Amino acid sequence: MSKAIVSSLYDSDVFRMACRQFDQAADAINLAESIRDRTKYPRRCLAVSLPVLRDNGSVTVFEGYRVQHNLSTGPSKRGIRFHEHVTLGEVAALAMWMSWKCSLVGLPYGGAKGGVIVNPRELSRTELEHLSRRYMQEMIDFLGPQEDIPAPDVGTNEQIMAWMMDTYSNHVGHVEAAVVTGKPLSLGGSQGRREATGAGVAYLVGKYLEDLKLPIQKSTIAIQGFGNVGGETAAALAAYGAKIIAISDYTGAIANSKGIDIKKALAYVSYAKMLRDFEGGEAISQEELLQMKCTVLVPAALERVITEKNAPLLKCRVLAEAANGPTTNAADKIIERRGDIEIIPDILCNSGGVIVSYFEWLQNLQHYYWTREEVMTKLFAILDRAKESVEYQRRKFKFSRRLAALTLGIGRVAEAKQSRGLFP
Repeated sequence: MSKAIVSSLYDSDVFRMACRQFDQAADAINLAESIRDRTKYPRRCLAVSLPVLRDNGSVTVFEGYRVQHNLSTGPSKRGIRFHEHVTLGEVAALAMWMSWKCSLVGLPYGGAKGGVIVNPRELSRTELEHLSRRYMQEMIDFLGPQEDIPAPDVGTNEQIMAWMMDTYSNHVGHVEAAVVTGKPLSLGGSQGRREATGAGVAYLVGKYLEDLKLPIQKSTIAIQGFGNVGGETAAALAAYGAKIIAISDYTGAIANSKGIDIKKALAYVSYAKMLRDFEGGEAISQEELLQMKCTVLVPAALERVITEKNAPLLKCRVLAEAANGPTTNAADKIIERRGDIEIIPDILCNSGGVIVSYFEWLQNLQHYYWTREEVMTKLFAILDRAKESVEYQRRKFKFSRRLAALTLGIGRVAEAKQSRGLFP
């Protein structure tokens, strides 16, 4: 497939952003032209129609995607997103970032991503089950424990993974727990998987605050996005002694300079399914949250929320990217010029989820399961090694931290492709 065809197929703001990041990193390491496009563009994609029988007897056809970016380093890996604004370009960009992330932290995976254009809150439980099973059925020839292993993402959860695992298992005629990760414990899920991304974000925040000689117990934290990742990040940081002064979800944001009771906030959201009307703080706008004075700002929702408009107005010391692609290329340049904000880039910062998904996959294949303490010890050891390699790359070449992380991830994928050669 030519470059022009590939570019037009995935064309979107977020895919162009991911490509610009790749180009900058490839230039920095003088990546050979003969391997650039093979490393950069997705290997394949699939678009499917998903007819679902609704509770009222009608049928709605949803549109779903799966993009497999890199198949040279192992089975591809990443979540499935159920969201009304999913696009093929977004899915392709997220698959690309996952390739660099897995490579950076040393996992034997390539990057992939799935998505369905739907607002899951508008479906009943039965309709959601039908949609989840139909998605797996349509993708079944492209997925498998040695081909592509989905996981939860925005709008999906353990239950959806359970339905997908069951659908695949019925197709192959035996229980195949390793086909998805992020499952319930009763179906082969891993201890620590649910909180892994947030726990990893909080751990790295603590490590970078140590480097800056800023005590975490005296730090203030603002978190944009209070879903699974943001909520678990808040809980872990609060347990370390940090003060959470602002949180938000799609329904609104709240701030409290004295600190938000995160246990109460999580309990409220679990019951109400939204943050709006939680009485733990004063209502503010999403932009006000992003511009609050705080030690650490954690964007933990969707892509491209830190832009050239709000980047000059940030008042944090550390920007911890718990979301994927939250900072645009233009905003990146502004923050780099400012020089007063330390970025923990997404492919490092939020890698805890895929690391523990890898652990879950290993446990499923071996039929041998670890304790939560074992999982967390192994997770933090991998994060320490990844952080050390990024900081070494940064010092050696005088790169930004994002460029250091990207060049490591991209370089390792390109090396694997070069070593395997071109077939036929």
